[in-house]
Amino acid sequence: MRTAKMPKWLRILLPAVLIVIWVAGGSIGGSYFGKVSEVSSNDQTTYLPSSADATKVQKLLGEFRGSDQIPAVVVFSSDAVLSQSDISAVSTAVAKLRDIPGVGALSPGIPSGDGRAVQAFVPIASTADIGAAVASIGTSLRGSVPSGVSVHVTGPAGFTADLIEGFSGIDGILLGVALLAVFVILILVYRSLLLPVAVLATSLFALCVALLSVWWLAKAGILTLSGQTQGILFILVIGAATDYSLLYVSRYREQLRVSNGKWDASVAAIRGSIEPIAASGGTVIAGLLCLLFSDLKSNSSLGPVAAIGIFFAMLAALTLLPALLYAFGRNAFWPRRPRFEPEVVAAEHGMQASGLWIKLARAIKRRPRMIWVVTTAVLLLGAFGATSLNATGVPQSALVLGHSEARDGQAVLGEHFPAGTGSPVLVVVPKSELQLAANTMLTLDGIKTVSVVSAAVPSGAATVTAQGIQAGGAPASGAASGAAVPEPKVVSGDVMLQGTLEAAADSGSAAAVVRELRGKLSSAVPQALVGGVTATAIDTNDASIHDRNLIIPVVLAVILLLLMMLLRSILAPVLLVLTTVISFGAALGVSAFFFNQVFHFPGADPSVPLFGFIFLVALGIDYNIFLMTRVREESVQKGTPEGIIRGLVITGGVITSAGLVLAATFSALGVIPILFLAQIAFIVAFGVLLDTFIVRSLLVPALSYDIGKAIWWPSKLARPADARSIDVAP
Repeated sequence: MRTAKMPKWLRILLPAVLIVIWVAGGSIGGSYFGKVSEVSSNDQTTYLPSSADATKVQKLLGEFRGSDQIPAVVVFSSDAVLSQSDISAVSTAVAKLRDIPGVGALSPGIPSGDGRAVQAFVPIASTADIGAAVASIGTSLRGSVPSGVSVHVTGPAGFTADLIEGFSGIDGILLGVALLAVFVILILVYRSLLLPVAVLATSLFALCVALLSVWWLAKAGILTLSGQTQGILFILVIGAATDYSLLYVSRYREQLRVSNGKWDASVAAIRGSIEPIAASGGTVIAGLLCLLFSDLKSNSSLGPVAAIGIFFAMLAALTLLPALLYAFGRNAFWPRRPRFEPEVVAAEHGMQASGLWIKLARAIKRRPRMIWVVTTAVLLLGAFGATSLNATGVPQSALVLGHSEARDGQAVLGEHFPAGTGSPVLVVVPKSELQLAANTMLTLDGIKTVSVVSAAVPSGAATVTAQGIQAGGAPASGAASGAAVPEPKVVSGDVMLQGTLEAAADSGSAAAVVRELRGKLSSAVPQALVGGVTATAIDTNDASIHDRNLIIPVVLAVILLLLMMLLRSILAPVLLVLTTVISFGAALGVSAFFFNQVFHFPGADPSVPLFGFIFLVALGIDYNIFLMTRVREESVQKGTPEGIIRGLVITGGVITSAGLVLAATFSALGVIPILFLAQIAFIVAFGVLLDTFIVRSLLVPALSYDIGKAIWWPSKLARPADARSIDVAP
């Protein structure tokens, strides 16, 4: 439809309807911010592939124990030996915990061998509020124990409570910090009040509608949500929607200078923005959907969740923002309203006569080869540092940054008891193989004791020695003196053994013991399934490494094909992908230095490089798409050398602003005290700045200019002679 024939009433109605629809969707979706916890889980076993041993054991755990509970281990410690009255007071305090909602059958207090500590097991129903239950347990016990006795709540429930507390700031603090950072940058860039509000409104409404969609998909069981997925969704939508909005704002401002009517300017801006925004968003979505190949459900679920967010970010930037800016007109840029000055624009040839980007263009035109060679060398030097990144996994106790009662409690537990107490290795075997499996477990130095789950024993398990099952903790020979030997609980012909680990369940030593145990059981009892906290961490790390090695090449291939279709070229997309990969390597290398030497992190999860790659490559390609689509558009009219220079100068300001915004939004992830998110925040924020100021501003333009029209090979644009070249002197 030609704009000249568009009825005036329709020009008013269409933007108004779009605004009403988005406001309605955002208003409904906004109420779901506080409800995400209802459809999310941070339990690692729920994200493992169904084929993993740890997953199968976890599914059987509830049947063997009669309930689906998460154990908390409470450690009472003192500098002096505890008296009998102290131990009795501790037992009385533990008995009072049964009044706390969600707390199950309590174990008696178990004194340590050195007499300076007592431990008790407090099972908490998985359906209960774990964070609230753990907090109530700690508060109740500290008010009841004798003076001089310290209380720590640790174990699986304690670490789960730490994670819940760590993710508690996502709805408020994370979103607030991200929006504030974006607002400040937009104010500084545009020196306007109304325009930043319009851009932020676009991002926020996109997030609300995306959250509404994701919530109901998670409610229906189609998607799986976790705290880290939620945090990444928030940041990704805010950052991407702002980036796409800035591209449209730049086009709209250009058109207002050559169009007298705001409707014509809006239509022209949409036409000029739709291809790069759709191509950019489509590339990011394609890269994210490659996560569906992941064995880990946490990764495979993040792909579609984030893709939904990117889709609504694109949609809002191409519908809601144009409607808002059409309503505001030139006043959106107040006090620096763009004037209708087509003669001035014609004299400028579409570019300003002076400024940073003209100076940079002049430098690239003079020495393109030197610039891209030096830049590449510096990036490759930084990439060598990636070899020092220890991405083999981190202990569960290191997942939360800052204070952690569960981590402190685990350290106290290890001083007086086997450090793996409360988080045993679980082995499911046929009943006929019980003793053989137990004997195999007892041969390992890292396993202190072995027990079998038995409903007849109050504590839920009976000790197993090389001679057989003990009765109530008495020697196995006690059966001969009249003590009843408890029968193991049998589920579908299987029994469950529990091995108490000498080392902390999340330590490298415990992982080595469990791997050795799996190796021995695979030959002694091939049907055995090994699970528990340590096995879950092992299976998670192994799946993450598999995902990393599989998905990274797939993402590169998909993005390369999309770029070839977009740019109608083979050489340009190959070079763009290579520059982005080099940039990612440099970002990872610099990040490794800071993680090891500055922040002293204990390592990184194997999925950190994968997530960093997905975001940096997909988002880094964004800026190359913004640049090269404009370069191609200008090259068609002016020739390749001039097109490269014009594309750099025209897009320089908007891409730099977009990079600053995206880096700021990802940096906001650092306010959540979770190691994984802090590392992703640093890698992506630094990598985006590297892409924006080095790769997109220097490397890509200089390399393209040095190659010349052959950059478009084998398209027709590579064949005609480019005789024209722009004079970049003022």
